[in-house]
Amino acid sequence: MSTASVSDPVEVCVKASITYPDKLGDCPFTQRVLLTLEEKHLPYDMKLVDLANKPEWFLEISPEGKVPVAKLDEKWIADSDVITKLLEEKYPDPSLEVPPEKASVGSNIFSTFIGFLKSKDPSDGTEQALLTELTTFNDYIKENGPFINGKEISAADLALAPKLYHMEIALSQYKNWSIPDSLSYLKYYLKEIFSRESFVKTQPLKEDVIAGWRSKVEG
Repeated sequence: MSTASVSDPVEVCVKASITYPDKLGDCPFTQRVLLTLEEKHLPYDMKLVDLANKPEWFLEISPEGKVPVAKLDEKWIADSDVITKLLEEKYPDPSLEVPPEKASVGSNIFSTFIGFLKSKDPSDGTEQALLTELTTFNDYIKENGPFINGKEISAADLALAPKLYHMEIALSQYKNWSIPDSLSYLKYYLKEIFSRESFVKTQPLKEDVIAGWRSKVEG
């Protein structure tokens, strides 16, 4: 019997949906942690937090008022980078470890997506910057896929996929923009990950993603 199968549920504070307060909200960093728990087959207990009206108990364990926060070895840990690293160390099987040289693959996509989303000038180069990053990733997956670390899903995919999910929804809603069909390896990658049971179980509602990015577009 594995260590994971006999462990107590990992407590995780997550953003609550603004549409349906009893459901998971739209934080991609929280989804990364939940995906890690799902892929490692670890039980967990979500504590939904209304980030617009943070309760006192939450601020006591997360003074900055940010999610995700997870309880590991009786300590509350913040930051998805730290949480997922500790989960890998504590529960190494199945492994989600990724070689250092592959850990940053696709890491510039999120920032270029935000730049394009916020842009008011069609000629400012932000769309092309995003397309360049997506094309680079498409070509990488073509040569090295189907996932970032090859045949098996890894921590790098679990960090990137929630951000790509937000990108697809937000750009469709606010820019009437979608990934070009020419980036077929990227589109296949997204289809594979978005259809995984772990992703379906932890994905936020589309309307929450749209609402979450509204201030970036209209602000």
